[in-house]
Amino acid sequence: MNSETHSTTPPETLIIASRESRLAMWQAEHVQCALHKLYPRCDVKILGMTTRGDQILDRTLSKIGGKGLFVKELEVAFADGRADLAVHSLKDVPMQLPEGFTLSAILEREDPSDAFVSPHYESLAALPEGSIVGTSSLRREAMIRMRFPHLEVRPLRGNLDTRLGKLDRGDYAAIILASAGLKRLGLEARIRARLDSLESLPAAGQGALCIEIRADRPELAAWLAPLHDERTSLAVEAERAVSRALGGSCEVPLAAFAQWHGDSLHLRGIVSMPDGRRVLCAEERTRAPDMKAALELGRRVSIELEAQGAMEIVGALTTMSREDAPNAAPTGKQS
Repeated sequence: MNSETHSTTPPETLIIASRESRLAMWQAEHVQCALHKLYPRCDVKILGMTTRGDQILDRTLSKIGGKGLFVKELEVAFADGRADLAVHSLKDVPMQLPEGFTLSAILEREDPSDAFVSPHYESLAALPEGSIVGTSSLRREAMIRMRFPHLEVRPLRGNLDTRLGKLDRGDYAAIILASAGLKRLGLEARIRARLDSLESLPAAGQGALCIEIRADRPELAAWLAPLHDERTSLAVEAERAVSRALGGSCEVPLAAFAQWHGDSLHLRGIVSMPDGRRVLCAEERTRAPDMKAALELGRRVSIELEAQGAMEIVGALTTMSREDAPNAAPTGKQS
């Protein structure tokens, strides 16, 4: 049966694999609702799972295997038939998927900005010297250290509610989170300030949701096709092309963000050292791109960054991470 035939035969049952955090479940329920609207007679269920990325909370992601920890165990669920698809925040998805898996749909992007959250201060600039700022991202850490060297940056792990709880408990003067997650959970009022992309360039794919399936499920790809947003897809694939070319991972402060201006796509990329003392920037644009042109846009930006010495930074940080690896062995679930 070909994809066209499959697309005219509605599914009877679909199972979504999801992490059990409140935000991940919102994302799964968002797709569940969209599928119910497309296929009212389909029984769409959610399989909740806890991943190692959720369990190990006393170390940064760069020390325990990267954001792919949030994805791998969900892939196992639909590889062995327990689920049909998984919903991810695209910024958590590795640049290279394992063989046999594919992203079948990228949904329309939510607010891609970083958010400044604090109970007492209006902005990063308003924080007194020595204030503690929490973030889980080396990219955000580098941005803060570059612009506000008088502030202290400390790691912040856990789900969204856990992070906000640590802030409210007084462990941090402020924390930096993704605006999209706060908005999705109805917590937009917690945002004191949205950081402009010139202040804090977003991570590749930030604000976008994607759906991953097995590559040998063409009928499933056809059912999911109506959820795909082409303009978001072109933008985030240009961003991911930069990260892919430079070996982007949680070990490297790397940002890539593409914006539409009419029919023109403008892409900026940044690679930096975690202390913010060395920052490389590049930007390019293209008109009316198709996917080939979007990927070429990402390639051009990555070449500019390489010419400035990006691979020296990537190599140095990757070597440092490997040297730290023996001290980062998983110790099981943390309280």
